[in-house]
Amino acid sequence: MEESHQIFYGYVIVEKGLFKTVGKGSPSSKEIADADEVIDGQGKWLMPGLVNTHGHLGSTLLRGAGDDMPLMDWLKQIMWPNESRFDKETVTIAAQLAMIEMIKSGTTTFLDMYHLFMEDMAELVIDIGMRATLCRGMIGLCSEEEQEQKLAESVKLYKDFHGESDGKISIALSPHAPYTCPPPFMKRAAEEAKKHNMMIHTHVSETRGEVEQHVKEYGKRPIVHLEELGLFHSPCLIAHGVHVNEEEMVILKENDVAVSHNPISNLKLGSGIAPIPEMVSKGITVGLGTDSTASNNNLDLFEEMRMAALIHKGKQENPSVTNSLKTLEMATFKGAEALRISQLGKIRSKFKADFILVDPAAPHLTPWENNRVHSHLVYAAKGSDVTDVFVGGKALYSNKSLVKLDEEKILYEANNKLENFV
Repeated sequence: MEESHQIFYGYVIVEKGLFKTVGKGSPSSKEIADADEVIDGQGKWLMPGLVNTHGHLGSTLLRGAGDDMPLMDWLKQIMWPNESRFDKETVTIAAQLAMIEMIKSGTTTFLDMYHLFMEDMAELVIDIGMRATLCRGMIGLCSEEEQEQKLAESVKLYKDFHGESDGKISIALSPHAPYTCPPPFMKRAAEEAKKHNMMIHTHVSETRGEVEQHVKEYGKRPIVHLEELGLFHSPCLIAHGVHVNEEEMVILKENDVAVSHNPISNLKLGSGIAPIPEMVSKGITVGLGTDSTASNNNLDLFEEMRMAALIHKGKQENPSVTNSLKTLEMATFKGAEALRISQLGKIRSKFKADFILVDPAAPHLTPWENNRVHSHLVYAAKGSDVTDVFVGGKALYSNKSLVKLDEEKILYEANNKLENFV
């Protein structure tokens, strides 16, 4: 994912969690002798790990529970009633299930916005070894005292865990959305983020109805309003941004606000298609996200890449508005930039050694030569083609075997929990 987009037969040397050497050809006998461990990736494609910029791991057990429903009906009838009964065990099983799915399909970094047991989530991520941005999601439809308590919990999470696990854990401040967070609470969130130098993450302009209701209540569109409330005075990543106009895109660019594009979730909920080619042409940083399994219904970023590359071609009736390279960028280093994680998402010396191996020995990836690899990764590859996953140079998935997580046990526990919910 360097600017030259070179693909070559070569090797990497990893030291202290970073790429020390990215070399062509074979390593020298001395380099091999000096290594603590040698991994033979012969015949596989080595590429940066994928970055999922928006999700809700705690709701993974609601996969398939609320299909074919509009967003607000889905939230009010399925998500919120079920989540009100979630205990620590439920959320832990759900999060482990999600991480198994992400690791096995090549995701090394993810953002999780959730409101339950986030301290336990942080400990779990540290134990497993993934890279993550964690957010204590906050709904502000409550008393001022409760609002302040939620803000305090978010700041405590930041103070306790930001930078932990050798810098693999980041904490962001997350007011849920303009339709669940009144303007005074949004303003308070902006003040706290600025005070503690925290990134902000929130859902914005996901549906047309949401935008129309905001204009009806406040006389202005959501992004215009959020800028006035100070939300963009800190580094900010918005999820969705489906219904934004030219004026709002200018505001996003001027304030360096990044966007998490969640095409499959947006399609499944009937929310619409975000104007991503227009955003990219304006220089807005765009990463990819899956949203939760309750609205996707999987966490395979290879599938998300393919959809992101195709839907805009169809919408604009123009096959050139997207391409495989730009889509790969969204899933790798552009996603890292959206999360404000430096030196991530490229196979480059001194960058974080988060990478995956993909086995091209499959009918759907054949034939190939160097000038077809980018195309195959976006238009043909599946998460199941991933064989190995490394974060900070440490294996999380080795030759299709999970290193930390007990998949059989977690699948059993997840199915046993299912009877308690819709």
